[in-house]
Amino acid sequence: MIDWLGIDHLFDLSRTEAIAGFFTPLAIFAVFFLAQLILPARRVPGYVINPETGQPRNYRLNGLLAFAIALIVWALELTGMPRDWFYRSSIYAVAGGTVFATILTIIAVFSQPQGKVKNPLLALWCGRAQELSFFNERFDVKMYLYAVGGTMLSLNVLSGAVYHYDRFGEDANPGVFLYAAFFTFYILDYFIFERVTLYTYDLIHENVGFKLFWGGLVVYGWLFILPLWGMAVYPDPGFSPAWTSVWLIGTTALFLFGWGISRGANMQKYACKRWPDRKFLGFIEPEYIEAGDRKILCSGFWGVARHFNYLGEGFLALSIALVFGYFTNPWVWTYFVFVVSFFLFRQLDDDRHCAEKYGAEKWAEYQARVKYRIFPGVY
Repeated sequence: MIDWLGIDHLFDLSRTEAIAGFFTPLAIFAVFFLAQLILPARRVPGYVINPETGQPRNYRLNGLLAFAIALIVWALELTGMPRDWFYRSSIYAVAGGTVFATILTIIAVFSQPQGKVKNPLLALWCGRAQELSFFNERFDVKMYLYAVGGTMLSLNVLSGAVYHYDRFGEDANPGVFLYAAFFTFYILDYFIFERVTLYTYDLIHENVGFKLFWGGLVVYGWLFILPLWGMAVYPDPGFSPAWTSVWLIGTTALFLFGWGISRGANMQKYACKRWPDRKFLGFIEPEYIEAGDRKILCSGFWGVARHFNYLGEGFLALSIALVFGYFTNPWVWTYFVFVVSFFLFRQLDDDRHCAEKYGAEKWAEYQARVKYRIFPGVY
């Protein structure tokens, strides 16, 4: 079965290495916990209101600094860990990370009051508390999950690129290196605009349960590189120089197009929440549907489709499927299938939350004005 899947190389560890791989996530979780507490950070207010004070919650943001330090430590092998270790130990790290994420979830969920969710298994999955912060809001669980998951995603793809080069040398697939560049840029962009995350779905709506712990730590950090598990053992696809240029430039353009949609839509929503009367990018007039003391943004990106940012993520995922140059290999499509499925389901949940937040009548008015959900003219 393992041979048929083409991932037997990920099991080529000694017993000692396998144990080390299993415990690697625990070491990473601990290091980032200390980094979140110790590294200097800027304190900023978020969108979520603290019910104890009636004021926006305060967050310490130092993800960019932690990310930069992690890249330097990895690149210079300052811990003695070889640069391809994260990739080679992926299978065992996912197993260990799942175990440790489960333990953290149990502590986080069952240390909180029961609340509305009575079923313990459902509570474990969804969580009981919307926010968990400690040490006078010095450490926030959700921002910690993002910091760990994002940094490990970048380190894992870079580690896989090193493994690939060591295996093939001059016959290496340039698409693998471009893939690593895509995700590293994606994560760097996230940390540069870390404050924008405070105005997104997970921070506003999600509770802290297994879905968020495992999703943030393991799925985001390790399983997002699933295409690489199958493709790191494939050499250059052997296109002609002309087709190689079309392939690499085309996938890069598609990636940047998707990133532009996603980043632009999220930035417009963020800007309108903070400065509701200001033109976005200096020329996009803010237009709203008034819903009591709330406003539904319906211009710019948000006048094109109701969840237009998800279309950007879809194009990003498509570029990642195409970047390897093996277009019919099922491995390359794993991330794309996950992302499209995830956001198709999430937009339904988004609509439900928005109908509750703004009122069914006002949300219906917005739906009538902006007819398409994600893909203008299609869906």
